[in-house]
Amino acid sequence: MSDLEDKERKKFLTGKTVLIVIAVLIIVGGGIGAGLFKASEKPAFCASCHNMESYYTSWIDSNLLANKHEKADVTCHDCHQASISAKINEGLKYITGDYKTPMEKHNFGTREMCFQCHSDAGTGSPKGDTFDTATSETAFAESNPHANHNGVQDCNMCHSMHQQSEIMCVQCHEFSWYSDLDSSWKKN
Repeated sequence: MSDLEDKERKKFLTGKTVLIVIAVLIIVGGGIGAGLFKASEKPAFCASCHNMESYYTSWIDSNLLANKHEKADVTCHDCHQASISAKINEGLKYITGDYKTPMEKHNFGTREMCFQCHSDAGTGSPKGDTFDTATSETAFAESNPHANHNGVQDCNMCHSMHQQSEIMCVQCHEFSWYSDLDSSWKKN
């Protein structure tokens, strides 16, 4: 074999080798990515990041609203719907350590968000767990936190998922029913 043929053969093998390596990396990377994407749908995956442990714990084992949702088979992604790019961004923040603990409070708990489930048209569990039901069930003789002088408020004004909920009305008012609230509510 001549030197020219040998050089051409090495070029071909090098080019072919590079293509094979790239193809293998794409296949392996795609498989790992697909596996991570599928795994990220499970709530336990959320707890794999140490800055998420308290949120997962409040969902799996607490007296908080998050646990009430877990008992109704509501998962993290039912409320925290993230795009693929958002998931990648969060993963990169975790890997690089560029995240905040506790996490910034996002605009969860708006009426629009909660009513996706907790409305007559929603999938709330148990059925009938709606704003109208809450308004009628909290029509105490002296007050109604769901129908008050401040008008319509977002649910997150009082209801918190991963920490104790807090009746905002008690900042100015006193109510006899306030002391009867369960331990998922913060007592001043």
